[in-house]
Amino acid sequence: MKLYIKTLLIILVSINISHSNEKLTVYTYDSFVAEWGPGPLLEEKFEKECNCDLELIGLSDGVEILTRIMYEGKNTNADVVLGLDSNLLQRARDTNLFNQHNIDITNLAISNRFDDDIFVPFDYGYFSFIYDSTKTSEPPKSFDDLLQSNNIRIIIQDPRTSTPGLGLLLWIKDIYGSKATEVWAKLGEKIVTVTPGWSEAYGLFLDGEADMVLSYTTSPAYHITYENDYRYKAAHFIEGHYEQIEVAAKLKNTQNDKIADKFLKFIISKEAQDILPTTQWMYPVILEADLPESYDHLIKIENPLRIEPEEIFLNNEQWIREWESSLSN
Repeated sequence: MKLYIKTLLIILVSINISHSNEKLTVYTYDSFVAEWGPGPLLEEKFEKECNCDLELIGLSDGVEILTRIMYEGKNTNADVVLGLDSNLLQRARDTNLFNQHNIDITNLAISNRFDDDIFVPFDYGYFSFIYDSTKTSEPPKSFDDLLQSNNIRIIIQDPRTSTPGLGLLLWIKDIYGSKATEVWAKLGEKIVTVTPGWSEAYGLFLDGEADMVLSYTTSPAYHITYENDYRYKAAHFIEGHYEQIEVAAKLKNTQNDKIADKFLKFIISKEAQDILPTTQWMYPVILEADLPESYDHLIKIENPLRIEPEEIFLNNEQWIREWESSLSN
């Protein structure tokens, strides 16, 4: 009897060790996994819930995440990707590398404008130009104002490598349509530099290299929350602001389908969503999530701008060529 119990205990311990050694690999972006980002906190909480090893691999941006997945194909080590955005969805879907989720997303805060059986939204925000109000007392109130200003220098991101950069491309296309190339030609005169990603651009702006930087309407909340600094503000454009919805999805080749589903469900739980506003500096997708007081000082976007993913997919290469041509002249 004692031998039987001892053998049973060994088997149970072995099963538990095997389970705890299961690993879920998630491709995301650098700022997500940074020590000040949501990654470390989410990793700690999810590992306790799943009794597994969550490996977060940071790449530069959502565009690079998709490029990496497309390059690796069925041989990718990723089980889940986190950080693609709504502008990349059709391109991502057409890779046929992603599997359907089993998550109910019908009651999210953005359900009226996002519904998908593959991609699970986990946060959203709006692009804007951030400025230092102690240096820029009269910021532009529209794109036309920005184009006509004589002394404003801006930093933007590359739409070929950066989701904010792509967001700006689509923002301008949505407002100006066929005149977008003319707008880029004028805007090019004000651009100090074009960076590969958001982090480089925002860092240069904080170092005083430009008057404005392409970022998010939520960016000032960071400075208010952690620095008690109210000088950084988002320029409010009367034409509207382009919306970015960030998503997660699981790969078809994952060997950890159940854990992947559990992670997708976890990322939209209140426990996870409460972390995002003060680490990710984006809006949570569930209504019950807590927002810090600093969000009360942000500009309000009542009419989000967006272009359907299918239209983006069909025209993206042409619009990129227009952008390249406009800035090279």
